[in-house]
Amino acid sequence: MRSSTFTLIFIFCVSAIFALNTDRKNYTTKKTTKAPVIDGLLDADIWDQVEWNGDFIQSTPNEGEAPSQQTAFKILYDDNNLYVFIKAYDTEPDKVSRLMARRDHFPGDFVEINIDSDLDRQTAFSFSGSASGVIGDEAISQGGNNWDGSWNPIWYFKSSIDDEGWNGEFMIPFSQLRFGVKEDHIWGLQVMRNLFRKDERSIWQYIPQDAPVRLNLFGDLSGITNIEPNRQVDIIPYALIKTESFEQEPGNPYVDGTNSNLAMGVDGKIGVTNNLTLDFTINPDFGQVEADPSEVNLSAFESYFSEQRPFFIEGKSIYNYRPSSGSVISSFDRDNLFYSRRIGQRPHFYPDLQENEYAEVPEATTILTALKLSGKTKNGLSIGIMESLAAEEKAKVNYIGNEREVTVEPMTNYFVARVKKDFNKGETTIGGMITSVNRDIETDDLLFLPKSAYSGGIDFKHYWKDRTYYVGFNADFSHVRGDEEAISTLQKSSARYYQRPDANHLQLDESRTNLTGTAAALKVGKGGNGKWEFESSVIYRSPGFEINDIGYMRSTDVIHHGSWVGYYIRKPFGIFEKFFLNNNYWVSMNFDGKILTFGQNINFYTKLKNKWHFNASITHESESYQVSALRGGPALIEPGQWGCSININSDSRKKVSMYGGIWMNRGRLNYRKLSDIWTGITYRPMDAFSVSVSTSIDNYKKELQYISQEEMQGDPRYIFGRIDQKTLSFTLRLSYNVSPNLTIQYYGQPFTSAGEYIDYKLITDSQADEYEDRFSELSASQLSYNPDDELYSVDEDVDGIADYSFDRPDYNFAQFRSNLVVRWEYMPGSALYLVWSQGRTLENSMGEFDFSENIDDLFNTTPRDIFLLKFSYRFSI
Repeated sequence: MRSSTFTLIFIFCVSAIFALNTDRKNYTTKKTTKAPVIDGLLDADIWDQVEWNGDFIQSTPNEGEAPSQQTAFKILYDDNNLYVFIKAYDTEPDKVSRLMARRDHFPGDFVEINIDSDLDRQTAFSFSGSASGVIGDEAISQGGNNWDGSWNPIWYFKSSIDDEGWNGEFMIPFSQLRFGVKEDHIWGLQVMRNLFRKDERSIWQYIPQDAPVRLNLFGDLSGITNIEPNRQVDIIPYALIKTESFEQEPGNPYVDGTNSNLAMGVDGKIGVTNNLTLDFTINPDFGQVEADPSEVNLSAFESYFSEQRPFFIEGKSIYNYRPSSGSVISSFDRDNLFYSRRIGQRPHFYPDLQENEYAEVPEATTILTALKLSGKTKNGLSIGIMESLAAEEKAKVNYIGNEREVTVEPMTNYFVARVKKDFNKGETTIGGMITSVNRDIETDDLLFLPKSAYSGGIDFKHYWKDRTYYVGFNADFSHVRGDEEAISTLQKSSARYYQRPDANHLQLDESRTNLTGTAAALKVGKGGNGKWEFESSVIYRSPGFEINDIGYMRSTDVIHHGSWVGYYIRKPFGIFEKFFLNNNYWVSMNFDGKILTFGQNINFYTKLKNKWHFNASITHESESYQVSALRGGPALIEPGQWGCSININSDSRKKVSMYGGIWMNRGRLNYRKLSDIWTGITYRPMDAFSVSVSTSIDNYKKELQYISQEEMQGDPRYIFGRIDQKTLSFTLRLSYNVSPNLTIQYYGQPFTSAGEYIDYKLITDSQADEYEDRFSELSASQLSYNPDDELYSVDEDVDGIADYSFDRPDYNFAQFRSNLVVRWEYMPGSALYLVWSQGRTLENSMGEFDFSENIDDLFNTTPRDIFLLKFSYRFSI
């Protein structure tokens, strides 16, 4: 009896161990000699060659439980393509959601297949198709932690609905995948289904939600033998007709009310090898791209706008290199060694004009050509190389009929190279990046621009204990060369302010012809595999670090430490579907040892079982040492502040869904009062049509807002005032899908902002112990206003003679921007665009906020209308 018991225990243990080692599922496919017709209908003669596979399991919301509806799939292949048929069973097929949207928006019910064709367990390709026929695709990297929707391969999908549910049929050309030459292939595989009405996702290969990375847990696809990589060669020429109408300006020969032009160019994609793809564009045009949102920027720093141009969006993740990776403060969030908006930007120089002189200055720099070589070799080396040449731009200047040309932008070459190598299936990665900008400057007007700028870095990341814990490190450099004027401009820029009189560790040298800097970051943390996650980091940037010729960065001269810890409940409990709680703290100092800021934040996010979302946060920052407040003067000590926010989102699956939120900030001693309220509503009266309206109301009051720097007897005077700023914007979006490949979209945004200044002040001792001792108010006897010149004069010593003056800072700014885009992809990779864009702008110095009056005045101005027709055709060789 005892022997039998031990035998049973032994068998059980061996079986359990065996089961643990065989958790990875496998699907065995077969080669077909006859390709299925991609119509969303099951052709039994072809698809009966392979068996159905299913047994899906819920991923969300009830992880590990049986799904509400079953799913099954089959996979075939031939010499050129992979074919997938997914059967989404549904006991209520009339309730299948057939929402329509643009590509990569994943509407309604949809199914998805993810393929790791290299079996590197680090990268994969995702293909999605909805019940309405809309497709989506993403390039997956970083073990499943990065999904890049900018990737747009050429593939085919059709769907259908029957009495058993709905069907999705895929044809994925091998030319769109990446794999090596060998006799037998095993690919990583995952299949997913989204059941819209239940907000439920089920998967074929079970992967825990708290898995730090996912691709290493994919199932396997086997049975593929003797296939060869197909090199992709696509050439896509385009032709464009554009006409503009705008208000005529009397006497200005360049603003006659109309402008028309015809343009042609070529885009292309060439498979250099199966692993490396060359993308190129010659004389590109991005007229179909939505305009940037309106804003008023009162800070010392450059605004950041997201990239929207297709050539620069696709495959952008490979060029992502953050010199401050690991920071927990938002001021570093957008910093990157490569900011693609630098390419094709507005010219840097504007000619000085005298009376009766007019100029025609290009709105953007012409991109002559751009190339991208990207991919990942079979040895795990990811490569991204970009080269772009921007033309020299000239402005036409006319003075009483005599015309001359002025160079406003030199010919410029941009270069970016990124490599990253995986070791041990991605447990360790080592990479590097280098960038360069070289300008051909031939005129003294442009000597304020650097002639050359280089930056780069190396990064390292290592995971251990089933990729639960990690350590990351990066070290970076920059080197800029140019005329004395260019390097002096960089030293005085808002990123560093070498001229600050209280910066003992900085020295302004206006004879320098180069600037060099370094940066580094170290972080350690835990991600996934449990409810607790954390990260702690240390970052530094030397004062001379400069990447803004091709990257984006706001500040240097900083040593920053921050940590966060999070508690994550991913399974439903009570009224909650999931719940996350995070706590962060940070402290920064400069290279002189001055504490810049110290702060803490606690925030939470939850999704309820009724599919509503909530998140909120509370933030406290101590008294801060603001080196940019006086725009090159001594640092200003600002009182501490508290902030809080809350967001609410209703169930987005409903015909009517809403969201709203509020953010408030209060400074000690009534130093500042800020509030931002936003709300929006989306209405879908039918599957193919949706309308969204959103609004934002900002109120900003601050006792010390920078206005101007003047001089009195050679000494600087820093003029500040109390600002009362109000901003209101509305955004309207309409979207109609005539079919999955024919869409009509409209975007319109009226925007108005007004700022009124009172209680003008002079900064007297910016770092005094008491807040009230840091400034003095200008009295009525010291300040006078001339409404004709809109000029304030200051008689500081009250001797009856003005010592200096400054312009009235009040402003009103209103703008309307809109785009109507009709896009028809009449065949994969070939498209026809019809675009109407309109812009209106109104500016004055009234300072009073009156939304209705400002909008009335705005729409009484003459608009600038642009009509564009663009046709492209894909040749596949």
